[in-house]
Amino acid sequence: MNTGKIIGLILVVVGVGVCLLSVLWVGAGYASDNYTNLAAPILGLGIAFILAAPLVGVGVFMLVKGQREAAEFAEVEKERKLLGMVQAQGQVRISDAALELNASRDQVKAWVYDLVNKGLFAGYINWDEGLLHSRDAAQLRGNKCPSCSGEMKLAGKGVVECPYCGAEIFLTG
Repeated sequence: MNTGKIIGLILVVVGVGVCLLSVLWVGAGYASDNYTNLAAPILGLGIAFILAAPLVGVGVFMLVKGQREAAEFAEVEKERKLLGMVQAQGQVRISDAALELNASRDQVKAWVYDLVNKGLFAGYINWDEGLLHSRDAAQLRGNKCPSCSGEMKLAGKGVVECPYCGAEIFLTG
């Protein structure tokens, strides 16, 4: 739930409403010849603007911030979906994940790297086959590539590329 956008919208509406009510009030007084000079209506409109401007300013700020947070939350939700897909199925075609998540191949790649950096995903990806494999961290230890069984050193945390098949192995600490 994005309350920042809602509160921002309410503040903008209240600020604009204060301005409109002030204009109508001063206009009605001016139409009924209640003012002998323009100083009082101008002062009234100035005070209304001083009250409304911070409301509108804070409202716009909260609207923009809320929209940014909503976009970030959507990205996190897609990462969570990708992680769930790979863990549930064991392997996922990158093209299928991109289609299901309505994303490009590069976005899926960025999400995978982000999940690895957060320590949430361990597995490997074979770019030639376009497959993303989930593996238990214990299965990735040792000295063999899980894709081609080539000899290599798998230790530590991060991304290791197989020198034989080019598969990228994602390790978590």
